[in-house]
Amino acid sequence: MNIAMIAHDKKKENIVMLAIAYQQVLKNHKIFATGTTGKLISEATGLDIIRFKSGPLGGDQQIGAMVADNDIDLVIFFRDPLTAQPHEPDVTALLRLCDVHNIPLATNLASGEIMMMALSRGDLDWRNAIKNS
Repeated sequence: MNIAMIAHDKKKENIVMLAIAYQQVLKNHKIFATGTTGKLISEATGLDIIRFKSGPLGGDQQIGAMVADNDIDLVIFFRDPLTAQPHEPDVTALLRLCDVHNIPLATNLASGEIMMMALSRGDLDWRNAIKNS
C-alpha cells in the first residue's frame, strides 16, 4: 500500500513515535511524506521515505494530487487543531480529497494506532482489490 504521513510541527514527535512503534508494519509498504516529517521518520526508523516539499511549500498539495489520482491508499496526517496554519486551505483541500476518494484518514495518535493495527491485520487490503479490478 501507498501511505502518506504528514504532521504539523507540534505533532511531529507523535508521528515519529507511531512510525517507530509500527516500523515492522510500515517497512512492507511504500511511504510518502512531506519534507521535515519524512526526514524525521527516516532518521528515527531507517525506513525509505519518498519525500515531498514541506506542507506550507506545497507538500500537502503534492500528496493531495496523489490522492486525487488514486495513488495513495492511506493518509496519516497528525494535525495541530490549536495552532493556526498558514496553509490551512491546503490542509482542508487534502482532507476533502480523502473524503471524496474514500481514502482512510487518521488525524491523531489514537486513529493512527487504529490504522496501523488494521494495516498489520490486512484489514485495508480492500483498497488494493478495488484498484486492481
